[in-house]
Amino acid sequence: MFSNYKPTWMVEAIYQITPAQLKNLGIKAVLTDLDNTLIAWNNPDGTEELLNWILEMKNAGIPVVVVSNNNSKRIERAIEKFDLLYIARAMKPFAVGINQAKKKLNLADEELVMIGDQIMTDIRGANRAGIRTILVKPIIETDSWKTQINRFFEKRIMAHLLVNNPDMGWRGGIE
Repeated sequence: MFSNYKPTWMVEAIYQITPAQLKNLGIKAVLTDLDNTLIAWNNPDGTEELLNWILEMKNAGIPVVVVSNNNSKRIERAIEKFDLLYIARAMKPFAVGINQAKKKLNLADEELVMIGDQIMTDIRGANRAGIRTILVKPIIETDSWKTQINRFFEKRIMAHLLVNNPDMGWRGGIE
């Protein structure tokens, strides 16, 4: 019943995902959520660690595309110094924005991965789009009021997934 919400991998933080890990799995591009995945939802400036991760991906020839339910203005403000492509108003958990990113990149499903901190939007949307997923822990413990509602339901879904999928667990990478 909840298999639509099951991530392919669960990694503590986006910064633990390396170009080598991605390339070993045939992944050529990363789609990522914005809030609490790349940056704290209440701090649009990001961190030095994030900048280093993005540079590492760029140097490896792996494009990073932000796929967010936020509007363009919010996304542009957050990623302007990172020089990333983005899809605004992605309508996750539907596959609309993820499919737009797929079209922009012109890559096969197996060459893409979606990274996000929410199973109800990021993981569900990517599963609908037919691409692999990486669930990361939120950067900070707090959420906007809209996300707090999702977190309530996510706890129950995750509990069900963990009981029925003993192979699921937090890891330090995707190898």
